[in-house]
Amino acid sequence: MTNAYSPSEFVKNCWSLLCTKLFYRPARLIRRPVYIRGGKGMTFGPGFTTGYRCRLEIFRFQEGIKLTIGSNCKFGDQVHITASEQVTMGNDCLLASHIFISDTNHGTGMEDPRTPPDSRPLTTSPVTIGNCVWIGEGAAILPGSRIGDGCIIGAHAVVKGEIPAYSIAAGVPARVIKRYNFETSAWEKC
Repeated sequence: MTNAYSPSEFVKNCWSLLCTKLFYRPARLIRRPVYIRGGKGMTFGPGFTTGYRCRLEIFRFQEGIKLTIGSNCKFGDQVHITASEQVTMGNDCLLASHIFISDTNHGTGMEDPRTPPDSRPLTTSPVTIGNCVWIGEGAAILPGSRIGDGCIIGAHAVVKGEIPAYSIAAGVPARVIKRYNFETSAWEKC
């Protein structure tokens, strides 16, 4: 499949490529506009590519890298990642558009519901995404989630907890619906 860009899209991509090579050298292409808050707390491998209007927020309550993105990761448009403690993504991951990944919540869910959400204490739990993971359109990856290597996360799935390696997970909340069998080289229903 090849993409045919309109003249205006071609110009926008050229501008984004120039800015990428000036400000984010290892990346392949970071399309503009992009919103990066706390960029010193982020690292990414070579080949990193984003779509338009991605939002990467790193809140630095303590020093160190909070957001780690591996090599050859490609994001669609409007991917939003929030990292307060630790969000780690392996190599060769592909994310569709409108995806939300966060290691942070406003509160524990046990607070008085009359307390305004922005007055509740922030709670965090690390998020880990393995290598060769494909995350479908509109998915949400919540604090404490661990997604193994080679997983597929279905469109609009909400992941909270662990998804074992080489699984397909879908639904709200996401549950494993298939696993890859290396002996038969096929995906099998659970």
